[in-house]
Amino acid sequence: MKLHYFKILLFFLPLNILVKSSSYVHNNNKPSITPLHTTRCTSRVLSECNIQSLKYDNDPQMEKVMNTFSRKTTQRLREYDERMKEKLQKRKEERDKNIEEIIKKDKMDKLLAEKIEKGCLKCGCALGGGVLPVWGLVSGLWYATLSQYVSTTLVKMAKDAGIKAGLKVGLAEVMKIADPSSSGQGGTIPAMDVLETLTTGISGDNVTLHGIFQCINSNINILGKTNEHPIFFATVKSMAGKSLSGFNESYRTQAQAVTTAFNEAQTGILTKGGNATSTLTTGITASIVAIVVIVLIIVIIYLVLRYRRKKKMKKKAEYTKLLNQ
Repeated sequence: MKLHYFKILLFFLPLNILVKSSSYVHNNNKPSITPLHTTRCTSRVLSECNIQSLKYDNDPQMEKVMNTFSRKTTQRLREYDERMKEKLQKRKEERDKNIEEIIKKDKMDKLLAEKIEKGCLKCGCALGGGVLPVWGLVSGLWYATLSQYVSTTLVKMAKDAGIKAGLKVGLAEVMKIADPSSSGQGGTIPAMDVLETLTTGISGDNVTLHGIFQCINSNINILGKTNEHPIFFATVKSMAGKSLSGFNESYRTQAQAVTTAFNEAQTGILTKGGNATSTLTTGITASIVAIVVIVLIIVIIYLVLRYRRKKKMKKKAEYTKLLNQ
């Protein structure tokens, strides 16, 4: 098998030499198809090696291209500058307009704040420095005068009411004690209105049952009416002649009823008058407190507005400083 391979190899070697030699001969005898003259194209691409070359200085096409480029570039730059100027002018106008509006608004706010502050200050000064002291003085004088008048009138009203109530009860007891029928004697008694006319001079100091007897006895002697109801007036004279302690010892219950009626009526009037005076005092105190509260509110409003105005002025100064920068 190896022998056959070797023979094949020996046969292939001369065959290869023969083929190469025939190909060489064939190429040498064939005419060439390459053209004798080739066209050359001049490249206009700039390279680093010929940038500094002067062969483009006198080239009309290159000059035309350069002129066109320069003209368009200049035109675009000019248009860009014009657009930038228009934008800057527009922004400047808007900024100036905004600044004018801000300044105008600030002036209006400042003027309004100053008016309000002056108004509050005037009101506070007027109320705190003029109205309130005058009101306090007038109210004090008026209250003192009114209190004195009310006290005097109230005492008089209480005494009159006590006298009226004491006389009403006292005359009823007088008619019971001096009634002739109660002692088994015959006789008449005067009417109640007649007895009331006989007690016109009684005062609040002697509104007692014994004092009523004494007042009736003295008026009978003055008016001379002892003969009209002799038994009744004799009993009245007898009761008036007794001492106060002896009379009260004999007629303790009746005397106590007269004193109680007098005191209760007087106390009732004084209590009502005290309530009225207390209501009046409460009203005056409430009005003074209301005025003080109003003054405090006005002062607080003034201080708040003043603080806000100072704060706005500070912001305005900072804003102006930034604009100037």
